[in-house]
Amino acid sequence: MIRYPAFFLAAALGATALPALAEVPRVVTDIPVVGGLVAQVMGDLGQPEILVPAGGNAHDYQLRPSQAAGLQDADLLVWVGPGLSPWLERATTSLFAQGEMLVLLDLPATHRRTYPEPEGVHDEDGHEHAEHDHAGHDHADEHEDDHAAESAGADHDHDESHDHVHSGTDPHAWLDPANGRAWLAAIAEILSRQDPDNAASYAANAARAAEEIAALDGELQAMLAPVRGKRFVVFHDAYGYFTDHYGLEPAIAVRLGDASTPSAARVQAIRDEIADKGAACAFPEANHDARLIAAVVENSGVRQGEALDPSGTSLPPGPGIYAQVLRGLGQALADCLAAAD
Repeated sequence: MIRYPAFFLAAALGATALPALAEVPRVVTDIPVVGGLVAQVMGDLGQPEILVPAGGNAHDYQLRPSQAAGLQDADLLVWVGPGLSPWLERATTSLFAQGEMLVLLDLPATHRRTYPEPEGVHDEDGHEHAEHDHAGHDHADEHEDDHAAESAGADHDHDESHDHVHSGTDPHAWLDPANGRAWLAAIAEILSRQDPDNAASYAANAARAAEEIAALDGELQAMLAPVRGKRFVVFHDAYGYFTDHYGLEPAIAVRLGDASTPSAARVQAIRDEIADKGAACAFPEANHDARLIAAVVENSGVRQGEALDPSGTSLPPGPGIYAQVLRGLGQALADCLAAAD
């Protein structure tokens, strides 16, 4: 009698009797922090593709051909939403037809805040000018504002010359750790639906990651408690979820819009606000020229802190990036504001 090795028999039986295992979904995300949350849920099963690379701008990005192809082939797109990345909404219309989308800002469990109405800005003659949005922007006035900003010492980024003001829902919702925990659960749920064979792993990974965020939240609450009540200046209006959650004073934003160039009148208004409210620190932002912040606080006695990175585009991608972003913000604020006593 011919005797076959056991592994041959197992292979033969497996080829005919065992059902094929479902493939782990191919996931695409918009920004590094969202990619980090997805990576935590997927664990060793897979890694998401992140569209916005290191140094990229989530608000204004152009897909590379390889990314467009990856988006077409994806099973799942996890993104904050068009309020953060309008370019991705346009891409989904033409490129993303076969997969599912998880729009995090639209989830019922997401806490959403609304941008406060911007105050008018006064010019040197005392006339009030409301900051205007992109749709109603006059490009002739844009160039005048650019030159005025430069003469006032403000920085002008030529790739960010369109002036628009944030209004409506603030899309930077990941900076509230309660949203981070809610999003983990939603990511696990949709991955489990697409890949039921690994549902238990997704659920366990999400629960573990949520516990880690809760522990970090407690750490940051203790870290930031001593600096509550102190005012500070930031590059653009992206930190409301963080300041609301931790009971900090609202940040004074130099740029009211993600792609706006402040006029000379806006720069002077910020200088007046810094003096009036007694701002203690000013923070540049990763991947943006720090000279604008330096120009605004020049001769004011305001300390300059470390550059903030609200979306993690200066950090290596991976499952730890969400905690790195929150901890980095908290540590930078606490270090500078505490030293400003």
